[in-house]
Amino acid sequence: MGIDAWRLRASSVDAQVVSAQAVNARPCAVPVSSASLGNTAPDIATNTDWDVLQQHVADCTRCDLHRTRTQTVFGVGNRTADWLVIGEAPGAEEDKRGEPFVGRAGQLLDNMLAAIGLDRARNVYIANILKCRPPNNRDPQAHEVACCEPYLQQQIALIQPRLILAVGRIAAQNLLKTDVPLARLRGRVHRYGERQTPLIVTYHPAYLLRTPGDKRKAWEDLQLAVRVYRELGGGATA
Repeated sequence: MGIDAWRLRASSVDAQVVSAQAVNARPCAVPVSSASLGNTAPDIATNTDWDVLQQHVADCTRCDLHRTRTQTVFGVGNRTADWLVIGEAPGAEEDKRGEPFVGRAGQLLDNMLAAIGLDRARNVYIANILKCRPPNNRDPQAHEVACCEPYLQQQIALIQPRLILAVGRIAAQNLLKTDVPLARLRGRVHRYGERQTPLIVTYHPAYLLRTPGDKRKAWEDLQLAVRVYRELGGGATA
């Protein structure tokens, strides 16, 4: 089933609300040398603005991923958007271009968003759990996530999205602080942080490229997200 053929219709998916524990920044569990201490633990204050935050990310050496990156991948889109899409980490192409979700997976994500009336440059913001590419596209390690988490949390605080779409297992499990399989996280409404922002889980586009048979399930996830957004008083997205 091609993504381009997707159309919004009444969903048969029943939303089950699941409250997640509010997420607080935890210390970066990485040994820090005294020579680099000043740049390993920047003060990400709650009033940090976009420019300061982006500079913190660009200068970050909190974990060893800074040694192998080409550049950091901060995020892209409308910084006042109602929708926030969160993936796991930059890949090789993202590392080169400095933008999340490019290449074939990015094209598929754009098509998925377009099917529900969203556009990465207009009414959605896209970010990742990690701002640097893990070598050989391996999964992010726990201490790397801990180091990068304050940056994402401040992005969320600045955006104040009405809905979060967690794309892929790594993003979903880290945002919800769980090891529950993605299949069991789908089809329900989770709540993120102190603002209890609705969070919907779906498959990563790279997975869908490898397993196109699950595109129908991903479409159900998008339908659920749209329904929740409309129940919040959001306008039609498509």
